Amino acid sequence: MNKGLLVILSGFSGSGKGTIMKRLMEKYDNYVLSVSATTRQPRTGEVDGVHYFFKTQEEFDQMIKEDAFLEYAGYVNHSYGTPKAYVEENLNAGRDVILEIEMQGALQVKRNRPDTLMVFVTPPTAAELEKRLRGRGTETEDVIQQRLQRAVVEAEYMQLYDYILVNDEVEACVDELHSLIQAQHKQVGNQKEFIEDICRQLNKREEK
Repeated sequence: MNKGLLVILSGFSGSGKGTIMKRLMEKYDNYVLSVSATTRQPRTGEVDGVHYFFKTQEEFDQMIKEDAFLEYAGYVNHSYGTPKAYVEENLNAGRDVILEIEMQGALQVKRNRPDTLMVFVTPPTAAELEKRLRGRGTETEDVIQQRLQRAVVEAEYMQLYDYILVNDEVEACVDELHSLIQAQHKQVGNQKEFIEDICRQLNKREEK
């Protein structure tokens, strides 16, 4: 069994990452969305262990001490982290694991695992980004301004990603993301077992 791929999906807050991921899981098999730990409070409808593992700051700090995170970072006054065990278990089972994480954590993972596929999601324009943030109706004006200011910084790092995914129409965006991931499976670096198997078969034929 081939090991699964580790895929990072980042993007500006309000870019539609959550909507894309939900639709990807509905439409295609073999994808697993890693559940992150966070110190922020649950939003309406969010369930512990499904959307996030909700932790106190003390619990989160203890996980850091135990080296239990693949990555962790602070974002708008809260901490977020990706538990290692869940990710490795699914990769070893041949599933593609998608980390929906922000840029600081994404770069941590890429440094430790260079084979990670990194995709950055963005609306087509800055005006559309602000429109989507305001349309959610879940944040105060101060938080909206913090997220927009953060986007200015994040935009400088978009060039470090493997692909930019413009989220103009959700269905097309989901299909494009699926195609990018499947193409990554075909890269030579991810086909070592297949190449070795073909070589063994050909060598056996030569020996006959």
